[in-house]
Amino acid sequence: MSNANQARGSMGPARRRNEVITFLVLAFGIWPIAAVGFVGAYGFLVWMFQIIFGPPGPPAH
Repeated sequence: MSNANQARGSMGPARRRNEVITFLVLAFGIWPIAAVGFVGAYGFLVWMFQIIFGPPGPPAH
């Protein structure tokens, strides 16, 4: 048996449960909130940029 298989086999049920809970919190809690925050911050940045410098495109005549 390799070291990876021995380490995987010796993982207790409490540690496995902690890892599953940590994964679920990250996958369905923290990362979605962070993604919404980053997209919102980017939208706010674009909005402020366009307020200061105007919308993209050729200048109006």
